[in-house]
Amino acid sequence: MALLLTGATVIDGVSDKALDGQAILIENNRIAAIGRPAELPVPADAETVDFSGKFVIPGLMNANVHLLISIFLEILVRYEGRYEDLITEAAQVALKSGMTTVFDSWGPRRALIAVRDKIDRGEVAGSRIRCAGNIIGLDGPFSGDFDGRVPGIGTSHLVDRVNATWVENTGRHLMWLTPEAVGEEVRKYLERGVDFVKYASNEHGATAAGAFIQFSERTQRVIVEEAHRAGLTAQSHTSTVEGLRMSIEAGCDLIQHCNMTGPTEIPEETLDLFTRRNCCAVIFPLTDNGLSILKQSISDPEWTMWKAADANTRNLVSSGAKILLANDGGVFAPEVMREPLIKGTWNGLPEDEALGRLATGHFLWLRAMEEKGMSPMDLLHAATRNVAEAYKVDHDLGTLEAGKIADMVVLDADPLQGAKNYESIHAVIKDGALVDLDALPERPLLTADLPAPLEEEARYERFLHHGARLPGCPSCLDGAH
Repeated sequence: MALLLTGATVIDGVSDKALDGQAILIENNRIAAIGRPAELPVPADAETVDFSGKFVIPGLMNANVHLLISIFLEILVRYEGRYEDLITEAAQVALKSGMTTVFDSWGPRRALIAVRDKIDRGEVAGSRIRCAGNIIGLDGPFSGDFDGRVPGIGTSHLVDRVNATWVENTGRHLMWLTPEAVGEEVRKYLERGVDFVKYASNEHGATAAGAFIQFSERTQRVIVEEAHRAGLTAQSHTSTVEGLRMSIEAGCDLIQHCNMTGPTEIPEETLDLFTRRNCCAVIFPLTDNGLSILKQSISDPEWTMWKAADANTRNLVSSGAKILLANDGGVFAPEVMREPLIKGTWNGLPEDEALGRLATGHFLWLRAMEEKGMSPMDLLHAATRNVAEAYKVDHDLGTLEAGKIADMVVLDADPLQGAKNYESIHAVIKDGALVDLDALPERPLLTADLPAPLEEEARYERFLHHGARLPGCPSCLDGAH
């Protein structure tokens, strides 16, 4: 049945201004027409929804999420065999928050693809998922690349099984191989159904805080060529200015967290490369307030990195690079958020300043980038059209135009009058249908409250303080990913 949306101000992502009093006709999950109500060929049986006084924008998109980010030992053991349930829950959290499409850039490939396909078939609700599976060149959750505490605590059987679920044939062993041999392994991995390729240009921080180069320039070019040969986009994980330069020159379509380059700011010539090579810039920002809070709890070396990242963000905005919204967003288990090791990291910031929260981090991103100088329309494009173009799905998504999939968000307040207004979600429409936001997530797991404490806990006395802050980067909790 057709759906007619009337009365709203439409911000379509194409025009350079908002369009008042527009109607949107939806048929067969796609936008049939946009215009004045009297001008549209509305079927007699169309359902009409009046959105007078509201603002309609394209469905929000996120260029980097991790729908299974809680990779602590107890989480992965407790939910072993139920990873699809966790991913579904996260996809529903994303949809409830206005994100109709998300790009998962590191996670268990088979489970992600299974949920992706169920959502695409309409069997379960959730944000549209496109996924890369493993980051090529990195090891699994229970390794030095992520949480190196687990080997030696968990059995080798468990550690290997979990790591294999993420890594398959794309792990650190590729660093030993010739570029041609790496290309062959990547080609095999692409046959398993991933939607895009992500590889490590820099290490993940296991050895030198991300400073080491993971793959040679020749190997990086081969990985990108294999992705493009398969009709997929290619992106990289970088954390130094040289890793960033090498990725752009290798032909990457987008670079993740490219403002994170250790204590060194991005050189002018590399900023220019973004526009000359038509490479898209994924930025992880914090607000000025978030930075001031973080500064109180991190070391001086860490602060030099965050200072450089903030300067890079501002320079990327002024450089004219095409910028994409992304936040490494995931759903953290409540017990994880209570861990002392979270405090003093970017994920330990207060809820309204914590970039990595799947439900709210994209709103923080928009407010932060508003502070860094992005214009209101550029913010909208970064959260919609730019992401679709970078991932080559703009023929279907990213703007409100006749013929495109009917994904949109209805806001109570004008987003062009302030980034805070993106939080005023009134309704979400995905694939042409109104989403029942109150029903999401349908089966709370990590979003559920912790069970009530045992009666014994009231009597429990610790010998010493609990949980001294640990070094390393378990589940990217120190923001190095």
